[in-house]
Amino acid sequence: QIAVRACFLGFAFGCGLLLSTGRSAWRHFGWYMCSLSLFHYSEYLVTAINNPRSLSLDSFLLNHSFEYNLAALSSWVEFTLEKILFPELKQITWLSTVGLLMVIFGDCLRKAAMLTAGSNFNHIVQNEKSDTHTLVTSGVYGWFRHPSYVGWFYWSIGTQVLLCNPICVVGYALASWRFFRERIEEEEITLIHFFGEEYLEYKRKVPSGLPFIKGVKVEL
Repeated sequence: QIAVRACFLGFAFGCGLLLSTGRSAWRHFGWYMCSLSLFHYSEYLVTAINNPRSLSLDSFLLNHSFEYNLAALSSWVEFTLEKILFPELKQITWLSTVGLLMVIFGDCLRKAAMLTAGSNFNHIVQNEKSDTHTLVTSGVYGWFRHPSYVGWFYWSIGTQVLLCNPICVVGYALASWRFFRERIEEEEITLIHFFGEEYLEYKRKVPSGLPFIKGVKVEL
């Protein structure tokens, strides 16, 4: 099953590469296909390097959630319909380039966060502290408390800027912001339980990294 998923992502990347190098109106969709397949494959690869004990089929994040899959399908539908109705909208190369840069920045930041956290990183929020669990505050964690979420946030929005999908740009921004706001609050409750004052001090010094998200409120 791992091989099937890896081959599928490799095939998707190859198809995207062919579209990207052509002169067709689907060139920017090829960029998107390469970005999407590389993101999911590298999620599995970096997890295998960092934390092999937590490695599973879910590490590809291909079955992240029904909402995630619905969002992807919605972006494909919007791109196709707008390409038919407003073909000039899909040929704004400078805007697609901005989106591609957002995608590259977001994915690089997320992978840097995973590599910096090492075995402390897990796709699932942990409810129990292991013996090797430590609070990571160096590297990109010195910039943001949740760099992996910041990276994913801008990566997801960047994919829709790349596709010149105005509806999904707004929809992805709102949905991602709401998801990460709830996820960060949930995770920070656990981190405060694990590390106590050490995490609270870190929380006071380093921002979450996401706009208008301050994390869980702590009553003094």
